Amino acid sequence: MNAASLATGTILRERPGDADPSLLHALTSACERFASIDSADIGPLMKRIGSARVVLIGEASHGTSEFYRMRAKITQELIEHHRFSFVAIEGDWPDAARIDQYVRHFTTPAAEWTAFARFPSWMWRNREVAEFVDWLRGHNRGLAAGEMTAVHGLDLYSLYTSIQAVLDYLESVDPAAGREARERYGCLSPWQDEPADYGHGAVTGQHASCEPAVTATLTDLLKKRHLYAGAGGERFLDAVQNARLVADAELYYRTMYYGSRASWNLRDSHMFETLQHLLRFHGPDSKAIVWAHNSHVGDSAATEMATRGEYNIGNLSRREFGTASYSIGFGTDHGSVAAASNWDEPMQVKTVRPGLPGSYESLCHQTGEPCFLMPLRHLAPALAEDLTQPRLERAIGVIYRPDTERQSHYFHARLPQQFDEYIWFDATQAVTPLATRELAGLADTYPFGT
Repeated sequence: MNAASLATGTILRERPGDADPSLLHALTSACERFASIDSADIGPLMKRIGSARVVLIGEASHGTSEFYRMRAKITQELIEHHRFSFVAIEGDWPDAARIDQYVRHFTTPAAEWTAFARFPSWMWRNREVAEFVDWLRGHNRGLAAGEMTAVHGLDLYSLYTSIQAVLDYLESVDPAAGREARERYGCLSPWQDEPADYGHGAVTGQHASCEPAVTATLTDLLKKRHLYAGAGGERFLDAVQNARLVADAELYYRTMYYGSRASWNLRDSHMFETLQHLLRFHGPDSKAIVWAHNSHVGDSAATEMATRGEYNIGNLSRREFGTASYSIGFGTDHGSVAAASNWDEPMQVKTVRPGLPGSYESLCHQTGEPCFLMPLRHLAPALAEDLTQPRLERAIGVIYRPDTERQSHYFHARLPQQFDEYIWFDATQAVTPLATRELAGLADTYPFGT
């Protein structure tokens, strides 16, 4: 951080507290302090994770460097010493496939599109992610195909890129099926630039729903599983997942007009079902690491989301895997963040305001500790009870609006029930976004290249 940021941090530490001193003492005694990400001892965390099959690692914003770098450190340890099979990110399947091709040393032709080039490009197209991707490529080098760690995308916003991927696959293995799929998917082509307009028109009856067409393509693809098996399991997985994505995205854009709860649940259901498909594909002994926002990986049942009828990956994972699911949340008090003011607007480096009184952020700030891990699953009963009292918690996505922060970014939660582990950075800074020109000279297969 620069001198101005450090000075700001000093001032912030002197602001009045609102927490009970005995609670602060218990919290400080229970936390595992570290001075920097590089020097952090995560051995005790690895023991707590134990034999978990699914480790969900969050972030309290989509643009904070410390969250990305600590998440990478934990992930590297899990891959190197605990043989995790793949990393599944809150990103679109086709874009993540570019990363997967790179880290697993696949030979692929240069693509005609750039991965993670759409808003919010900085969420994955940043220096912190690029450093992890390069590490993973190096780790996989020389390993047998079945021993390499893969990277996959969980999200469903790549409607038209996924359509093209399905068509490319079918036209290479079954041209007749490819022609039929192209005709079916043509139903969606008029809304390529604005898929939300399709959803509005379908819901209001201005034009017919494309649901039968996209569902038929997915169904036919699955029916011909054995016919296409000889074309390669990885290629078939890619085609099927893209076809699933198209079907779910078509429904998602229609569901948006029925309210936020329905669309949120559909999106997280899609991401969790993708996770399940991947675990089955990678085998009965496979293990997964999920990278997504706190709002996706923390158990929704411990937050305001439950009162709205919403659920998320963290909740579904606990229901499915029980204690074999381990979720890690992050938090910060102040600093800077990469975010936009509104959707599709330019990224800015914004100042993160200090945590509001009565929030978990304010409580952690008042410990006076710059960085720590909090083993929430293993807290002493008295401290767990105190921390379980509902408090405000902040969530910054790709949008940050400090002027309306309480309404826009805070919700009530019960932290020990939301996460199994919590990692605190009192002061944080924005990720470093990458522009295409910064990648000149790298191989065409590099995931952020063209």
